[in-house]
Amino acid sequence: MTTATLAPTTQPTPTSTVPASPPGAHIAGLRCRACGRPEEIGPNFVCAACFGPLEVVYDYDVARVGLTREALATRPSTIWRYLELLPVDAPPSRGLAVGSTALAPADRLAADLGIDRLWLKDDTRNPTLSFKDRVVAVAVARAVQFGFDTVACASTGNLAGATAAAAAAAGLRAFVFVPSDLEPAKIDHALSYGATVVRVDGTYDDINRLGLEIADEEGWAFVNVNLRPFYAEGSKTLAFEIAEQLGWRLPDVVVGPIASGSLFTKVAKGFDELATIGLVERRDVRFVGGQPAGCSPVATAFAAGDGAEIIPVRVPDTIVRSLAIGSPADGPYAIDLARRTGGSIEAVDDADTAAAIRRVAATEGIFVETAGGVTVSAAAQARTAGIIRDGDEVVALLTGNGVKTPDARRFGVDEEAAPPAEPIAATYSAFSARYGGA
Repeated sequence: MTTATLAPTTQPTPTSTVPASPPGAHIAGLRCRACGRPEEIGPNFVCAACFGPLEVVYDYDVARVGLTREALATRPSTIWRYLELLPVDAPPSRGLAVGSTALAPADRLAADLGIDRLWLKDDTRNPTLSFKDRVVAVAVARAVQFGFDTVACASTGNLAGATAAAAAAAGLRAFVFVPSDLEPAKIDHALSYGATVVRVDGTYDDINRLGLEIADEEGWAFVNVNLRPFYAEGSKTLAFEIAEQLGWRLPDVVVGPIASGSLFTKVAKGFDELATIGLVERRDVRFVGGQPAGCSPVATAFAAGDGAEIIPVRVPDTIVRSLAIGSPADGPYAIDLARRTGGSIEAVDDADTAAAIRRVAATEGIFVETAGGVTVSAAAQARTAGIIRDGDEVVALLTGNGVKTPDARRFGVDEEAAPPAEPIAATYSAFSARYGGA
């Protein structure tokens, strides 16, 4: 079957993008992911009965009526085109244009990896150059609806910039909390949007615990704490776009990075929801995840076999800061997803990550950050292990732009052995003497 990437919607924005149902009718409430206890919609993330995580529940009958292919053809090319499967009452009146990123064919990289059909979901093109714009857009829209005036986050880097930018666009204050050794480019990025950047001596997990306390004491909207059930739903828009861009069908394999595990599992939820409301035919999709070997609690537990517990990594040791979460909240769900779909979770050495960054740039012209390097390396390892099979159609999620981690591509390269060339004189003869015949 021949596949093609769908062009972005070019129709003019309709007079009204609000569905026929009352605003928010598609949202049924919150429910504990562990015990199933229902909760009312609100800035809450933990079950009062068992302390399990809460997630959003939808009325799929309402979604089925409002979210049709015909309706989508009239809607703008942003994540809000999928409103009936997102946890907000209506599209926000202010915000960044997030989503509808390219699904790029990657024939040269596929040949390099031994994969027959490969697509790259290129979220390096979002407003702040990472997929975090998706989750933050949903969280901030919900924060406005709840009446918050300040948003905050605990971040390993990309989330800081996304939160700062989304807050600026919505007219809210922003505080972002990051490890003190975070890449300077990511700190500068958040500062550029006017956010208050709080550097903390500690790991991401230390900062996340601090965020729990601050959210309670200050009454702020922490996108990945008290707004986590809404925030996490933004990752589903990757699944919605992939299915639409493939002509309303699902691929054989999805490969993505694992930090907390939320992105990984929510893409699967997104595919399931599309099948539930009849936009795609339900089929099995294998899920392959990647973690840096220096912070791979989920991959380690997966390799240990059924029943193995996730042992937190206290001190991550990796260049992949964006995935360095030692105690991943959704780790068990990520393992379950990989096992039941016949996928895997791969641990990737930093040298392989850096080599993959260079490989993607050289073969496909896309400069990815370290999480993208992990994803591509995980795909290569899964192909070698037979998880990715002959003839499979594979989608790899590239979640961040390499300009945020410019030094990572040089990791493992002996620059002393190949120093940068000395400058030449501004003459053709000087150029020809050095590069003639190249």
